[in-house]
Amino acid sequence: MSNTMDTRQRALWLDYYELCKPNVVLLMLLTSVIGMFMAVPGMVPLDVLLLGNLGIALCAGSAAAINHLLDHNADRQMRRTENRPVAQGRVGQRQAALFAALMMLSGLAILVLFINWLTAVLTFASLIGYAFVYTLFLKRATPQNIVIGGLAGAAPPLLGWAAVTNEVHPHALLLVLIIYAWTPPHFWALAIHRQEEYAKVDIPMLPVTHGVDFTKLQVLLYTLLLFAASLMPFATGLSGGLYLLGAVVLGLGYLYWSVQLWRGKEKQFAMDAFKYSIIYLMALFMIMLLDHWLFPPAVIVEFG
Repeated sequence: MSNTMDTRQRALWLDYYELCKPNVVLLMLLTSVIGMFMAVPGMVPLDVLLLGNLGIALCAGSAAAINHLLDHNADRQMRRTENRPVAQGRVGQRQAALFAALMMLSGLAILVLFINWLTAVLTFASLIGYAFVYTLFLKRATPQNIVIGGLAGAAPPLLGWAAVTNEVHPHALLLVLIIYAWTPPHFWALAIHRQEEYAKVDIPMLPVTHGVDFTKLQVLLYTLLLFAASLMPFATGLSGGLYLLGAVVLGLGYLYWSVQLWRGKEKQFAMDAFKYSIIYLMALFMIMLLDHWLFPPAVIVEFG
């Protein structure tokens, strides 16, 4: 009896953990942490580093839980998402809503009390943008959903920067631009692989409305745009030669997979491009941080 109860409690804990989309949140936190370090020449104050990212993580987890809740009917019909906790009823809709609200309020309280109001407001705006504007409206309204709604998911470096400096700096917006340009080719590669599933639930992703070939071309064009955006930290003096080398090598790798996807007929190329896109973003930001630590910029060109 005790073993059965322990198993159920563990399973329930894992279900709530899954509601937070931990892999997505961890990638967001990586860019948030690096945004913090890019804002200062030395060490980020430990309280800001810990409490700032805790508040941001709680709000990101809340947005993810709301996404699970609002999309549970569609999730139930798609192979990629059919086993999600709310879709399968392992977590009730009311419980998911309360969990999301608790995380949101906790995260915002931490940011207001221990960080600053600007970070709290920007984090809340990002939460609303993803959880409601994108999930509830844009996702089903236009095939440009991920382009318009991608700004909310691109905010973490700005949130991290604002947590340290209490300002919206042009260089923080540059980091946002990189993730914003990365989001469409990243997500459209997955949408190509899952085209039939999105069509089944009437979600107008670009491959559903405009076809796979057109989407492949858009992936390639946005990858070129991303390549150009990734060079801007070097052009403005925010980052140095090590970053430039990393951005070029990683960017050429992304272009390789985008060209393979554009020319190829097998949908496996879409998943290859999707997987590389995750490696790309993680590596790009980590090289940016390494460059910042090893070769602090002597002169930064202000713009904006």
